[in-house]
Amino acid sequence: MTTANKVTKTIVVVGGVAGGASAATRARRCDESAHIVLFEKDEHISFANCGLPYYIGGEIKDRAKLLITTPEQVAQRFGIEVHTQREVMSIDRVRKVVTVLNRETGETSEQAYDKLILAPGASPIVPPGPRAANVFTLRNLHDTDMLKSALDALAAREGDEPRRAVVVGAGFIGLEMVEQLHHKGFEVQLVEKAGQVLPPLDAEMARLVEEELGRRGVRLYLGDGVLGLTMKDGLATEIRLESGLSLAADLFILGMGVRPNTQLAEAAGLTLGPSRGVKVDEHMRTSDPDVYAVGDVVEVLHGVAHTPLRVPLAGIANRAGRLAGGHCVGENPERAPAALGTAIVRVFGVIAACTGLSEAQAARMGKPCATVYVEGGSHASYYPGAQSLLLKVLFHPETGALLGAQAVGGEGVDKRIDVVATALHFGGTVRDLAQIDLAYAPPFGSAKDPLHMAAFAACNQLDGLVRFVPPTTNLDGAQIVDVRDPHELVHAALSGAVNIPLDHLRERLAELDPSRPTVVVCRSGKRGYLGARILSQRGFEDVAVLTGGMVARRLVTAG
Repeated sequence: MTTANKVTKTIVVVGGVAGGASAATRARRCDESAHIVLFEKDEHISFANCGLPYYIGGEIKDRAKLLITTPEQVAQRFGIEVHTQREVMSIDRVRKVVTVLNRETGETSEQAYDKLILAPGASPIVPPGPRAANVFTLRNLHDTDMLKSALDALAAREGDEPRRAVVVGAGFIGLEMVEQLHHKGFEVQLVEKAGQVLPPLDAEMARLVEEELGRRGVRLYLGDGVLGLTMKDGLATEIRLESGLSLAADLFILGMGVRPNTQLAEAAGLTLGPSRGVKVDEHMRTSDPDVYAVGDVVEVLHGVAHTPLRVPLAGIANRAGRLAGGHCVGENPERAPAALGTAIVRVFGVIAACTGLSEAQAARMGKPCATVYVEGGSHASYYPGAQSLLLKVLFHPETGALLGAQAVGGEGVDKRIDVVATALHFGGTVRDLAQIDLAYAPPFGSAKDPLHMAAFAACNQLDGLVRFVPPTTNLDGAQIVDVRDPHELVHAALSGAVNIPLDHLRERLAELDPSRPTVVVCRSGKRGYLGARILSQRGFEDVAVLTGGMVARRLVTAG
């Protein structure tokens, strides 16, 4: 704070990292005269928590690169009073005072505020029972240092005995840790309570990630929860699962999700929402207009579901912090945008990403949902190095409004998901997606991008040119026309199907019954659409296409 300006108000920020640090610095940029105080209960106020797994695995070499800024830098550049190792214990909303514990000395003090911004984050979920020295979570740099030290010690262990690790939780952080542990030579076992990895994705899309994990030798235990740990001499030796299995390992990493740290807000009488996060308005104000909340502790409005949910992602926390910091000094009339849950992860050679709703989420919410699948390349197929990806786009079956998308594959997954997320943000439809002018050159994309192809397919259904049926459809009783070439059927034949290659379909129509309900099948859906158009215009009354073809069919029936 400069001495040239008279203090106009005192802003207290509880917690740093994405939400709190963004709020404090934005408040300063908007109001040079405010007295801004930031309390952080840990040592570091701003670090790249999404980069922690990559430092542990050695892809990021320099630990200092994880420190986005330091208390000294924030104090010098922004004139913010920063106190680390200080935990805010209570809020007196009547007196507008917080009570602060000095975690180094045990002393308490009070700090008055005009505006208060809460960013206490969330805490990892851990199974009941005592904690062991070889059981880790990964939320901050202290966790990182402890885990990296243990991994380095095990790596330096003499002998040929295998080094084993168990990761509990197959979300984004859990999968990143699986990859990094594998790179460091560990035999990895992955446990997930849900019946699939990456629960935000639909099961068939997640299965591509599961197959990649299997190729890398990772053992999967899906649909199995944790009962507890078996201890010996202060160390965990096994983790016990609900199925009755026990998995032995040298170390255990818990990525079972997080719980919002709402204790401070609850004790102060602030309102929680249905998802048990702190309820905030469009300006990030709580039920007390002088108290704001941001980050993992709050619930936000989902942009497609239109319901409040907790979405603990760094990008959302950063943007919310910026909004709250400006609004609390009267300089930011913007409203917080709805969240879409856009996320991405790399798992060895596969990249998986999602935005908006999954089909499973839409079904739980009772939202009408249609889907199309497209298998495409990261760039033009004739240019060397193209990598395949499977794209799933979800839309309203009557209005064409986009509901979400998922993509799994190689390069280019991020590009496609970001485009759909942008379209979702602006309330776009599949017709909008079909007309987006994307950059094209052979090394970067295709003239008809996989996104365009998916949108074209969806528009064709909306316009009545084709009817898609899901890959899970029971085909019993239908006339199944498989338009793939015979050599494609060697390892992927469909029982009961009549095989007529697409290029011979017109000349062999007499082999088919136009009065029967007919489903046309191919590898990924494109030839199926062409076949269906031929049949529909040749007197076949009830024709559908299996969306995603045998690529999607295999995924939904595997396991």
